[in-house]
Amino acid sequence: MPHVKPSLPAAPGGPGLHRFAWLTAGVTLGLIGLGGLVTSHGVGMAVPDWPTTYGYNMFFFPISQWVGGIFYEHTHRLLASGVGLLTTILALWLWGTKARKLLRWGGVAFLVGAASRPWWLPHDAHQTGASLGIVGAVALAASFVWPRREPSARHLRWMGVAAFFGVVLQGVLGGLRVVLFRDGIGVFHAALAQLFLVLVTLIAVFTGRWWAGLIREQSSRGRGAAAGLRLGLPALTGLIFCQLVVAATMRHQHAGLAIPDFPLAYHQIWPALDPASVATYNANRIETVAVNPITAGQIVLQLVHRLLAVLIFTGIAWVAGSTWRQLTWRHPLTRGAAVWLGLVLLQVGLGAWTIWSNKAADIATAHVVVGALCLVTGALLTALAFRVLIPGRVSLPATVARTNRGAPAGAPQVNLTH
Repeated sequence: MPHVKPSLPAAPGGPGLHRFAWLTAGVTLGLIGLGGLVTSHGVGMAVPDWPTTYGYNMFFFPISQWVGGIFYEHTHRLLASGVGLLTTILALWLWGTKARKLLRWGGVAFLVGAASRPWWLPHDAHQTGASLGIVGAVALAASFVWPRREPSARHLRWMGVAAFFGVVLQGVLGGLRVVLFRDGIGVFHAALAQLFLVLVTLIAVFTGRWWAGLIREQSSRGRGAAAGLRLGLPALTGLIFCQLVVAATMRHQHAGLAIPDFPLAYHQIWPALDPASVATYNANRIETVAVNPITAGQIVLQLVHRLLAVLIFTGIAWVAGSTWRQLTWRHPLTRGAAVWLGLVLLQVGLGAWTIWSNKAADIATAHVVVGALCLVTGALLTALAFRVLIPGRVSLPATVARTNRGAPAGAPQVNLTH
C-alpha cells in the first residue's frame, strides 16, 4: 500500500485568526524595536505629558511638530496604541460569539468612564474622557454585528484575556514612567514588553495548523534527551529573561557605556572597582554625549551581563548539540535549536559591536530586537518540548518489537508496516 502523507488538521479558529495573531506579534516586535530607539537616543522624556502630547489628544498632535526626539517618542505612543487595538481584537476573536457580551459590558464601562471624567488621570482628562466615550460607543455597536463563531479552546481564550490586561498594564506603566519621572518604572515597562511578546507569539503558534498536527510520539526517538531538554529549555529561557532585565536596567541608568572595551574590561579580565579607579575611568571617558558618571555598581552590572551571556551561549550550544545527537535533523526541536544558536551568536556579535561603535543607536536597537527574538525562540522551544517529548515513554514500534521477540516460535508476528 503506498504511503499517504496525512493532511494537517484545520487551524483552531481558522487561518484568519492565526494570521491575525502573527500580525499582532510582528507589530509588537516592531514596537519593542521602536522602544529601543527611544531609549538609545535618550528621548524617553521628549514628550513630558501623558496621556496627552503637549496638551493635544495624542491622535491629533500636529505632524509638523514631530521633530527631533519628539518623533521617536510620539511614534512609539501611536504604535503602542495600535498594538493595544490589535490585542483587543485578538482577545475578542478568541472568545468567538461570547465576545458579544464582553463588548457590551466593556462599552458600558467606557461610557461610564467618559461621563465621570476619570479622576485618576491628569488635568487634561477631558480629552481622554472623550476618547473613552468614543471607544464605548464603538464597542456597543460592534457587539450587535460581531460574527458568530465557535470560541477557541479554553486555554487560548484566557491567554487572550492575559494579553489584553498585559497590554493595558504596559500602557499604564509607560505613562507612569513619564508622569512620575521614574527610571525604575521603565525597567518594568521593558521587561513586561518582552513577556507580552512571548505571550502573543505563543497564541500565534497555538492557533496554527502545524501546532495542532504535532504528534507526541515523536519523542520516542529521543527519550534520553527528553528529561534534560524539558528542564534545560525553560531554565535557559528564564536566564535569557533575566539577562534582558539586566540589559534594561543598564539602558535606563543613562550612564552610557560603563565598560568601553570588549572583550576585556578596562584592559583587564576583572577591572579594579575602588573609588580612585572609578574616578579615573570617568575622567578618561571618550563618549561625546552628556551622560551621568558611572559607578562601581554599574560596572559590576555590565560584567554580570557579560557572564550571563557566556552561560546562555554555553547552554544553547548544549541544547543544539543534544538535539543533533539524540533527535534527527528533521525533528522540529533540532532545527529550532539551530536557529536559537544562530540568534545568540548574532546577539553576541551585536553586543560587541554596540561597545565598539560607542553605543550607536541603530546597533544598540538591533541588539534589543535580537534579544527579544532569543527569548521568544526559547519560549517556543520550551512549549514544543513539552508538546512532543515524553520522558520514559516508549514508542509503539518499540513495544511491538519487544512483543515479537518474546513470542513463542511459530507464533504470528505483529507488523504495523504496509
